[in-house]
Amino acid sequence: MLSIIVHIANEDAIVCEVDEMPGTTDLFLHLQNPRRRDGKDIHYLDEEVTSMLVPWHRINFVQLLPSADTEEVIGFVRE
Repeated sequence: MLSIIVHIANEDAIVCEVDEMPGTTDLFLHLQNPRRRDGKDIHYLDEEVTSMLVPWHRINFVQLLPSADTEEVIGFVRE
């Protein structure tokens, strides 16, 4: 499962998970466990909602979060 941040037009960004990267022909993005970036519930969703479909025309962009099992990358260090 991939963790992502979805920036929906005219709404605050939400954090959620997807099973796989969406295909180029997909019309909707299937989001699981949607929540605000601070972990609180999203005001326009019922408390029982665990997944939602968002049409691509409402999404400005998507950020992919690094997974926990990815090794830490060490970049250039200036001393």
